[in-house]
Amino acid sequence: MRGKAGLVIGLAVGYVLGTRAGRERYEQIKAQAVKVWNTKPVQDQVDKVKDFAKSSAMALPSTLWDTAVKVGKAASKGTPGQRVDAAIKVGKDSADDLGAAAGTSARAVKDAAEDALDDVSKAVKGLADDGQ
Repeated sequence: MRGKAGLVIGLAVGYVLGTRAGRERYEQIKAQAVKVWNTKPVQDQVDKVKDFAKSSAMALPSTLWDTAVKVGKAASKGTPGQRVDAAIKVGKDSADDLGAAAGTSARAVKDAAEDALDDVSKAVKGLADDGQ
């Protein structure tokens, strides 16, 4: 579905940029785009993305902070050699945590984007059906 929506958007942009139909046709296309943007499904997805961005923006920095604290604690006990070994071990373990957090965020962003494209595609189809 994502490929279809991308194709439709690409065709619309190409038409707008390449058309010789003039300002009137451009205004019609622009009005349709604004109409799609203001539909409830699209705005619901916009709200979801905003909420997700707020929550995700806090997840990764907190994981980074926790990692820094763990490494700091590990490097404060024992002999200098033990400190280095402990810091390296904790750093490697924390790298896995960071990778998992980043992967989770990336998957969630991808899923949200696909949902948004599906809703936009449905909204465009609904407007096209109403116009016929």
